[in-house]
Order: sequence, then structure tokens, then C-alpha cells
Amino acid sequence: MQKTFTDFLNREIVLNYPPKRIISLVPSQTELLFDLGLNQEIIGVTKFCIHPHDKVKDKIKIGGTKKLNMDLIRSLKPDLIIGNKEENEQAQIEELREEFPVWMSDIYTLEDAKKAIQQIGVLIDREPEAAYLNHLITAGFNDLQTLALQNNINEKVAYLIWREPYMFVGQHTFINDILALNGLHNIVTALRYPSMEIAALQEFQPLLVFLSSEPYPFRDKHIEELKKALPHAAIRLVDGEMFSWYGSRLVKAVQYFFQLQKEIKA
Repeated sequence: MQKTFTDFLNREIVLNYPPKRIISLVPSQTELLFDLGLNQEIIGVTKFCIHPHDKVKDKIKIGGTKKLNMDLIRSLKPDLIIGNKEENEQAQIEELREEFPVWMSDIYTLEDAKKAIQQIGVLIDREPEAAYLNHLITAGFNDLQTLALQNNINEKVAYLIWREPYMFVGQHTFINDILALNGLHNIVTALRYPSMEIAALQEFQPLLVFLSSEPYPFRDKHIEELKKALPHAAIRLVDGEMFSWYGSRLVKAVQYFFQLQKEIKA
């Protein structure tokens, strides 16, 4: 049976339903597919798809999120490819669209993430499972917002994702929305992921500086490096997956943010 779907980019795809040969081009969405109950249907993932480890380790790796092995993808003959506008290269996606049904997400907020989970659930015939995941995510983040208000968390924060040059999370990003939902105010007013000298950061006087575990693997030594320039800021390492993975990991992220809020307020 053929069905027609519309993705986040308002493009229609027609596929044989339900799909039986799926390639996922995004780590967080790969984890979501497994958590929605798929296994045999997933035939290819990227080398950055690391969760759940016991299941992705046996799947064919079709390159990186931005450097796909196009010939390998063609040889697998997928009946559905699932990607993301930000994480995948447009030229490669357009090329794949000429040959296969390609469904794309485009996510900037928690509400976008929940919409994607719901739509992917429909796309792969796992609608009840997706609805339950969204129920857990909604309840958890509602509690997090309540807790942030009760604890009067209202801190200025800078969130770093890269070094040499220093790059930050800006506005109109998923991470920015997750920060806000936890009572944290991003001091970077530029859009997307701007680079900035530390001297410029000093002028904002953030009370908190988060060093993400991905895509750049910040370590304790980098805390010491930044403390010299920002002696009055609390600088800490944070789990980038919890802030940036917009699939089923959001369920696990709730407990992480409960603990993070507690430590910020301590």
C-alpha cells in the first residue's frame, strides 16, 4: 500500500507503507527509531549513530551525517530515508531525493521535536509508541519549568560547542530553547552558532558557562583555560546529548535537567 506524507520542509514523499528498509542519517533520530520498536527495518545508520549501542553496532554505516556514502546508500535500496535539515548536507539530500523517499525534520524547539516524534511515529506505523514518548516528554518538561520557577532560576549562560575558534549556541536553535525551558537565558543574541572572541564574551558577564561534550569534546583542562578570562563565572562541563538530541533521549534528559537545576541552585 502506498501512502503520501509531508515532511518539515513541506515536501511530499510517497512510499510503500509501512517502510521495511529504512536508513537514518541523524543520531538522535536513529535512537528514536529503535526506541519506537524498530530493528530489522533499520538497514543503515551513520558512523555517529551510537545509541542504542547494542543495536547500532551491527548496522551498516553509510558515512557521516555530512559526508554520506552515496553509492553504499544506493546499494542498500532503502524504501525510506530519514534526515534533518541542519545535520545533513542539502546537496546530498537533493541527490537522494531524486531516487528515494526522503523525509526531513527541521527542529528549533521542544515543540518541533515532539511534532517530529509524532510524525515519525505515523511514518513508520508506530503511532501509539510515539504518543507515549511525547506524553513522557511533555510531563517531564512541564515539571522542569515549574521547578525552575519555584527555585527562581534566572541565570545568564553561555553555551560553547567548539574551540579554536570558540563557537557558541545562539538564538533560533534547539539548544537555546532547552536552556530557556530550564530558566536559563542565553547571552548570545546572534542567530545559530556564531564564533566569538573571549574578550567579547567578557562584556556579557555570564554567570554560567557551559562547555558541551559535543561536537567538540571539552574537558576539565578547558575549564581552567576559561576561568582565567571569566573568573566570576561558574564554568562546567555538560552532556551535549541531553541538550541537543531531539528524539527519545529527551525522556532521559528530564532527570538530567532536574539534577542540573539542583546543582545550579546549590
